[in-house]
Amino acid sequence: MHDNTITLAASATVDGLEARDPTPASDSGRAAALTARFEAIPFTPWHRRARIVMGSATFLDAFDALSLAFVLPILIKLWALSPAQIGWMIAASYIGQLLGALLFSRLAESFGRVPMAAAATALMSVMGLACALTGNFQALFLCRLIQGIGVGGEMPVAATYISELLRAKGRGRYFMLYEMIFPVGLMITGQVGTLLVPILGWTSLFLIGGIPGLVIAYLLYRLPESPRWLIGQQRLDEAEAIIRQAEASARRANLDYQQEPEPAPEAPVAAPVPAQVARQPRSRWSELLSQRFRVRTLIAWVLWASSFFVANSLNNWMPTLYHTVYNLELGSALRAASMTNVAQVAILLVCAFCIDRIGRRTWAIVSFLVGAALLTALAAGGAGQLWSLIVLATLAYGVVGSINAVLYLYTPEIYPTRMRAIGTGLATSWLRIASAVGPTTVGYMVGTQGINSVFMMFAIVAAIGAVAAIGMIETGGRRLEETSS
Repeated sequence: MHDNTITLAASATVDGLEARDPTPASDSGRAAALTARFEAIPFTPWHRRARIVMGSATFLDAFDALSLAFVLPILIKLWALSPAQIGWMIAASYIGQLLGALLFSRLAESFGRVPMAAAATALMSVMGLACALTGNFQALFLCRLIQGIGVGGEMPVAATYISELLRAKGRGRYFMLYEMIFPVGLMITGQVGTLLVPILGWTSLFLIGGIPGLVIAYLLYRLPESPRWLIGQQRLDEAEAIIRQAEASARRANLDYQQEPEPAPEAPVAAPVPAQVARQPRSRWSELLSQRFRVRTLIAWVLWASSFFVANSLNNWMPTLYHTVYNLELGSALRAASMTNVAQVAILLVCAFCIDRIGRRTWAIVSFLVGAALLTALAAGGAGQLWSLIVLATLAYGVVGSINAVLYLYTPEIYPTRMRAIGTGLATSWLRIASAVGPTTVGYMVGTQGINSVFMMFAIVAAIGAVAAIGMIETGGRRLEETSS
């Protein structure tokens, strides 16, 4: 069985390219064997610790990303903000996130997933504290812009890291349970904001998000590096030491796990070793649009842009709309808005246990279509009454928001290790663009075109997403080395 495993791992066309930096046969065989050993390890307490620590950073990422939505109703009156200024204030973080996604994903390919996730978390936490010290529109805009660089850098690197730790069997379920931390963070932000902002003031949310982040950044730095990344860098001794830790964790947990025997260093390799298990060539942004990756890349970009255009516009604007357009008092407006994240968590819990059976593609298509139908109902008159607005908007956000989490699962699966962080980071940059353009557009449309036109715009964007989802690659149940070929 072992010889077959090694041959399969060595001969699989992972990158679809011959190795550009050949390594000795013994190192190539060892790299293939390490990849096979790591893929064989079931989910263990070792994986759980990494998921909890990285998930804590993702939780704070969500907290910092949404905190402004529950601060704006106060700042609008305190600083006499216009609708256009509100839109730009929301957009500030997403502009920073665009820069952060590009910067930290590029650095993660060169310096590793763990140090870049730690650095991004530290930056977002320090700037969260700075936000609490601001006293005017210009200062808060600048701090949110810089904080966004950290927020945008953490998520794609974290998604890449978690994806690389998981084997094919059950990867969708385990990843989605991790990814639920983000909407849980949004949900808790809503509840904390509803409770504390009216009592302690708007600065309290920034302080709560900033202080724990410095501790979490330190814990992140102490996590083990991704063995798949280390193997790609030919740092085989380090990769093996980490794989041994995971194997030991599986044995201590009494899991149904049989470790494959290790091959002799001089064991022959039956086929040319692909780039994935040889020293990885330096990735280039332009390769994402090469003939081999162009279609999957463009489809991913449309999916990210359309889903987050709708979801983040709703998430950031609903508290303000409830308070200013529908005249709900502040506490009621914040509670009504926080229900969108409760709905997202409930739908994601269902998604986590269905995604490996239903498939990424089917879930995305159906969710986009359902979201488009709900948003069309709002545009056709559902926004005329407060109760129907709350119900339909909450469900629409929950359904479309589930696609956001699926995209964090799907995107790392379609790129090889040597460019996985870059591919994910650039895809998430489209969510930042959409999340900056969407709320800003809503800010102008609310004052000129009315609420119904806003929801009609969202329905059209969701329909575009459904069309794009038809072209997705189904990655469920397949090894990362297979789905990226």
